[in-house]
Amino acid sequence: MRLALASAAPKQGLNVPMASRADNIASNLSLANFSKATELKKRIWFTVGALIVFRFLSFVPLPGVNPMILSSLYSRTQGGILDLFNTFSGGGLQRMSLTALGVMPYITASIVVQLAASLHPALAALKKEGESGRKKLNQYTRYGAVLLTAIQGWFVASGLEAYGASSGLQAVVIPGMLFRVSAVISLIGGTMFLLWLGEQITSRGIGNGVSLIIMAGIVAQMPTFIANLFEGGRSGSIGAVTIVFMVALLVSLILFIAFMERATRRLLIQYPKRATQNGMMQADRSHLPLKLNTSGVIPPIFASSLLLLPLTITQFAGKSVSPDSTAGSVIIALNQYLGHGKPLYMILYALGIVFFCFFYTAVVFNPEETADNLKRNGGFIPGIRPGKNTATYLDHVLTRITVLGAAYITIVCVIPEWVIAQTGVKLFFAGGTSLLIVVNVTVDTITQIQSHLLAHQYGDLIKKAKLKGRIR
Repeated sequence: MRLALASAAPKQGLNVPMASRADNIASNLSLANFSKATELKKRIWFTVGALIVFRFLSFVPLPGVNPMILSSLYSRTQGGILDLFNTFSGGGLQRMSLTALGVMPYITASIVVQLAASLHPALAALKKEGESGRKKLNQYTRYGAVLLTAIQGWFVASGLEAYGASSGLQAVVIPGMLFRVSAVISLIGGTMFLLWLGEQITSRGIGNGVSLIIMAGIVAQMPTFIANLFEGGRSGSIGAVTIVFMVALLVSLILFIAFMERATRRLLIQYPKRATQNGMMQADRSHLPLKLNTSGVIPPIFASSLLLLPLTITQFAGKSVSPDSTAGSVIIALNQYLGHGKPLYMILYALGIVFFCFFYTAVVFNPEETADNLKRNGGFIPGIRPGKNTATYLDHVLTRITVLGAAYITIVCVIPEWVIAQTGVKLFFAGGTSLLIVVNVTVDTITQIQSHLLAHQYGDLIKKAKLKGRIR
C-alpha cells in the first residue's frame, strides 16, 4: 500500500563492478545461509509469534454477544461490504471478536491524512519537514484511527441490536447503553493492540507489520475456501473440471500479479561531471523507477466499498420496509442489479477501479515536487530541460503507465467476479483485492529477507578481509 519510488535525486553514481559483484552475491543466496543468520531467524520467529497472537485474538468474542446466534445472523447478510471487511479481519467480524474491525480504521485514517497532506497547505508543509513531520502525521493518523474505530464500533453495536430485534434473533444478551459502550471500548482496544503489534513486527520482525496482519487475515480464509471447494467436488455440486479450472486460474493470477507488481519504468537521471579522487571527471548516473501499479490496492478497495455499501444498507433496512412500497421496490432493484457477478456491478466496478487508479496516483505522486528535487540536486533527464519541462515529461510518462496499471488491476479484479457469476463458487479469499494484497506483501517480505541475507553475507566478507589484513 506504500508508494515504492526511489529518491528522486540520489547523488551516488552507478559503479558497474560493485553492482555486478552485488548481483553475483545475491544470485548465490541460498537457504543454507539461514543457519548462520541468527538475527534473521530471531526476526522471523518473532513475526510468526506475533501473527499467532493476532489469530488467537480473532477468536475472542466481544462481551455480551451470543456467538451461535451471531453466526446465524451473519449468514443472512452475506454478499455486502461486511464480507470484504470480514476477509481483511480474518473472520473476526463474523465472530464479532475484539479484532472485528481489524486495522481497517487505521488504513482509512492513513488514506485520509495522505489526501489531506496533498491538499491542505499546512499539512503539506509538515510533510516536507522530514522525520519530525512524518512522526507528526503518524500521530494524526493514530488519532483518526481511534475516532473512526469509536464511530464504527458504535454503529456495529447499534446495528447488531437493531437487526437482531427485527429478525427475531437477538445476538446481544443484554441490549442497552452498557453493551454499546463496552463494545466500543473493546473494539478500540483490539484495533490499537493490532497497531502496536504491527509496529513491533516492523521494528523487531520482518516486513511491514500492518500489511502482514492484513495478509494473515486473508490467508486464514484459505483452508475454508479449499475445504469448501473439495467438499463441493465430493458431493457433486462442483464439477471436477471446475475445480481444475479454479486452481489453474488462481495460480495464473498469482504469477501474473507477481510479474506486473515488479514492472517499473526506469527513467535515466544524470548529474553533472564531478572530480574523482584520481583527478578524473566522471558523470554520475542513477534511475528513477516508476511502478506500473503506482496506486497499489487502494482502487479496488475504494471501488468495491462504494458499490457494496448500498447493498449492505438495503440488507439491513429490508426487514423493516414493505416490498410493495417505493422504498421496497428500490431495495429489490438494488439487490437485483448490484449483486456480485451481475453485469452492471462488474461494469461499475471496472470503471471505479480505473477512476481511483488515476485519482490516487495523482495524489501520491507529485511531478512538480519531483522535478524541483531533481533540479535542486543538479539532476536532469537527458534531453529534457530541468524544471517545468521535466514535470510535464514525468506527468506524461506516469499517465501512460497508469493506463497499463489500471487495465492490469481491472483484469485481476473483474475475472474473479465473472467466475463467481458463472460457477456460483464463493471466491472472497481468491478475489482480486485479496490476491493483490497477499502477493504484494509476500514479495516485499521476501525482498527484506534477501536484504538481511545479503547484509549478513557482506558482513562475513568484511570479517574475512579484516582477518587477511591482520595475517599480512
